[in-house]
Amino acid sequence: SLQMDLNTQEDTANGTSVEEFILLGFTGTWHARVCLAVVFALTYSLTVIGNASIIALVWMNSNLHTPMYFFLCNLSFLEIWYTTGVVPKAIGVMLRTSQTISVRVCILQLFFLLSLGSTECFLLSVMAYDRYLAICYPLRYKSLMNSVVSTCLVLSCWLGGFLAISLLAFLTSRLTFCGPDVINHFLCDIDSCLALSCSDTWLVELATFLVSIIVVVASCVATLISYIYIISSILRIQSVHGRKKAFSTCSAHLSVIMIWYGSIMFLYVKPSAQNSLDRNKFVNVFNTVVTPLLNPFIYTLRNKEVKQALWWA
Repeated sequence: SLQMDLNTQEDTANGTSVEEFILLGFTGTWHARVCLAVVFALTYSLTVIGNASIIALVWMNSNLHTPMYFFLCNLSFLEIWYTTGVVPKAIGVMLRTSQTISVRVCILQLFFLLSLGSTECFLLSVMAYDRYLAICYPLRYKSLMNSVVSTCLVLSCWLGGFLAISLLAFLTSRLTFCGPDVINHFLCDIDSCLALSCSDTWLVELATFLVSIIVVVASCVATLISYIYIISSILRIQSVHGRKKAFSTCSAHLSVIMIWYGSIMFLYVKPSAQNSLDRNKFVNVFNTVVTPLLNPFIYTLRNKEVKQALWWA
């Protein structure tokens, strides 16, 4: 460890610190990478169109001006920026037209993606709480979840998501990189940065683990508790039609959180960054490209009010 610190100081003094990384992306033939780039571009276009359509639909339809759809609009807005922070650069990496990325931009991309991911965790837990109030306290729902409360909850999600990652991004920016400079990924993630750092990374690994526990596990537990109460309330409903109607109001959200938390926990809730970077790369494809595309379609297919609004539109 002492020898590593001495080597790091010597490299820094000689001006040999790495100033930019090379993103490896996906290996394979030119035709295979072009096909993958086309798939990414198509998925990105559908993601932006789908999520933007939900925002426009809710905005134009006064029947959808409720807290649930206000939260959904924020989720769609978040998904647009989340996938935008990944896909355009990933396409350039696959086509070998934009493989380099400066260390500062790499840290900025990491901060941007992790902050949006944290915001989504908080937002999904708030949406679960909203469904809990709607199903367990239907008569008091409008007073408990009014426009002021819903706005405060959304602002808290965005603020909390970005603040939670600020310290982690700062600690990552303090790492020293003196070679190698190749990232086996199509984006900058925390594991790749830690793998390339030639300085001590234990503090960043600890911060990553703690932030993951606070953001991912805490929001997941809050969501789970809400759904325990929701399911117990639904089971107490006498009629089958009533139970089906109550469950339909939260089935789309339940599908989204199962997909989201499954991939997020695999990527970030672990005590060490020493994990298969190739495996993380493919999980990140699902998390940053596929999931933002699935969300608008899940809510459209499983939500009766959205389908009716689309029909009238």
